[in-house]
Amino acid sequence: MENQNKNGKVIDLREIFKIIKERRKTFYKVLPIAFVLSCIYILGIPRYYSTNSKLAPEMENSMSSGTLGSLASSFGIDLSNMESSDAITPLLYPDLMEDNGFVARLFNIRVTNVDGDIKTTYYNYLKDHTKSSLWSYPIKWLKSLLPEEEESTPKGKGKADPYMFNKVQDGIAGAIRANIGLSVDKKTGVITISVKDQDPLICKQLADSVSRHLQEFITEYRTNKARIDLEYYQNLTAEVKHEYELARQRYGSYADANTDVILESFRSKRDDLENDMQLKFNSYSLVSTQLQQAKAKVQERTPAFTIIKGASVPIKPSEPKRMIFVLAIMFLTTFVTCVAVCRKYLINFL
Repeated sequence: MENQNKNGKVIDLREIFKIIKERRKTFYKVLPIAFVLSCIYILGIPRYYSTNSKLAPEMENSMSSGTLGSLASSFGIDLSNMESSDAITPLLYPDLMEDNGFVARLFNIRVTNVDGDIKTTYYNYLKDHTKSSLWSYPIKWLKSLLPEEEESTPKGKGKADPYMFNKVQDGIAGAIRANIGLSVDKKTGVITISVKDQDPLICKQLADSVSRHLQEFITEYRTNKARIDLEYYQNLTAEVKHEYELARQRYGSYADANTDVILESFRSKRDDLENDMQLKFNSYSLVSTQLQQAKAKVQERTPAFTIIKGASVPIKPSEPKRMIFVLAIMFLTTFVTCVAVCRKYLINFL
């Protein structure tokens, strides 16, 4: 049981075991202290639950169905993203969490904890109802002695500017980013929404809400151009219809007022009014057809979503791993103590 270093000196493991045995009282003192301190530390950290859901959005896929697309997918390359006319491909969806505008949408999510005694917005829940580590309370107490920053209430949906967060709102946005993760499978395009929270029910509610808001964002983006066109044709149709109705009223009034008139000048004016009414009707008919096509385009551009895996209420906490942490600390303490009690012998060996 001997090891030899490059200088030819030999370390005797039996001697090390002998030293450890002689200094075993040191371990009797150090290990219980390390155990207690590690337990106090890890028990002071609030536990978190986690859940996830998987969402598959409909994508334009003109090239991936071919032989080249199949070959590329075998190497993990999604050609559909290159062929898509969308500026925001599914691979960019995880970057939405970096946008304050998208995060601000989550401020007003209504949440209820598993005990039912907390019913509020997710913003207020993170601000007033989440637990902190034990050693953070003295820091919070010191901060409470300082003048508080005036906070504008977040209204969501454009009423508060998400790009002018104050310090408190920016901290809440950071907490939301830490609790929510978005990832996309490059081969399948499946979006995975991962959520963690201190309450299991709120964890599920948040995952469902993020999935819904993500679907709304994707739908708004994919249909944006079609909805602009639809609004344009709606306004144009209303305008052309109004002009047609005015032309019809003018023709009807003139025809009723000059029923028995046989003069050619009156007939010519009547024909002109009738032709103008017909032209207005043709324009109205054409624009109405374009309006129906615009409505169909909006429906065509609206993507369909498939929930592959719905979020469930987690049963057991996912972090921190208390037992693993304590065992790791005990192992590290034992190793450091062994080095400490054998330091003189090891120095001579080196």
